[in-house]
Amino acid sequence: MSSRGRPTASLGEITPAGSRQLGRRSAVAVTGDVVLAGTADGRLRAFDRTLTERWTADGSASDDGSVVSIGTFEGTAIVGERGAAGAVRCHDLRSGELLWRYETANDVGEPQDETRFLLPFVADVVAGADRFYVAARRYERTDDGSREFHSVVYAVGPDGAVDWRYRADASPISLAVRGDRVAVAYNRCPGNHQRGLVVLDRESGNERLTWDPGTDGGRRVGDVSLLADGVAVASHGDYCGYRLNDDGSNRWRVPLATPRTVAGERVYAYPNHVHATAAGAVFVTGNSYPEDGRETDARHPNEHTAVGVTPDGERSWRASVGGFAAGIGTAGDRVAVPSAQHFRERDAERHGLRVFDVADGTASSVDADGVITAAALDGETVVAVEEPVAYHDETEERGAYRLLSHQRA
Repeated sequence: MSSRGRPTASLGEITPAGSRQLGRRSAVAVTGDVVLAGTADGRLRAFDRTLTERWTADGSASDDGSVVSIGTFEGTAIVGERGAAGAVRCHDLRSGELLWRYETANDVGEPQDETRFLLPFVADVVAGADRFYVAARRYERTDDGSREFHSVVYAVGPDGAVDWRYRADASPISLAVRGDRVAVAYNRCPGNHQRGLVVLDRESGNERLTWDPGTDGGRRVGDVSLLADGVAVASHGDYCGYRLNDDGSNRWRVPLATPRTVAGERVYAYPNHVHATAAGAVFVTGNSYPEDGRETDARHPNEHTAVGVTPDGERSWRASVGGFAAGIGTAGDRVAVPSAQHFRERDAERHGLRVFDVADGTASSVDADGVITAAALDGETVVAVEEPVAYHDETEERGAYRLLSHQRA
């Protein structure tokens, strides 16, 4: 399925992506009859499902933060920025009016400098039953060259009041909320906090469960998904997928992209995403890396792959996703995987969006000229953000900064 002939909407101008990923700088969400796009210049834009624009809301501060996460809650849109303030903003869904704004930099600290990856970053915003939850972090380099993270998970009421905070010197990457639980995945733990997964009580913010793959090094957990009776975890520590019971014990463990010798070199890939339902779980892996150093010509056979796992822990299907996915969109038993560039193989044919069914891997796809960097879906519509790309060894700029949409067949 091609994006050509489908509804599109321009998101303005942006510096093209290059041969390597620049990190998240856009976001997208769909709720009711509204499609939301967060842009690299800090704007939140609302469209109807035909991508006719309804309103545009600018950030309220002078810094140039990018909107990198969006959640919706009781007629409002909650957006998180990567920027000097690490702002969380609440906008009215009907008008775009700014209702309130909170600066997470007051908690995680101001950036060492304006380098993009040193800016405070709102990694995730997720709505619960009576409030929403935010994960923010800041990264810095110490004088001896080591990494440090400062992070806070917040429970925030509709009026912007913070009900509780959970602090750690680790890097939260994603949140999941279900019932009375809030799960936090920490992808890097270089400090005192040595638990890749923490499950908190929704009301109090107290720890209910902690889990870790028990591996050496700072890499721990790439993503988390909550089920009615347990937790699914994508482990960065040992490159496996896990299904945990409510007490943190392992129900099953599935190797996904564990080290393998390819062309005489040992390579692996991180499982970066997971979505689990009663029908099973889908894990999505990322780039190949060598055990020694960072550069390699080898490709792990399970890099950039979606893997379906049954509720009993048996592999049921696998499919290529084409390239690196910075995040996934989920709705019920469907998963939308946006494919940005493969930074080791700059192949425009890989650009696009793939939508999978959790149980059987049934898939549809949308092609794109640029790279797809964010996606969201519901029962009827799939939406995605395309960003232009200009590879270092080419003169052509591919694609545009725009919103794409198609209706489910």
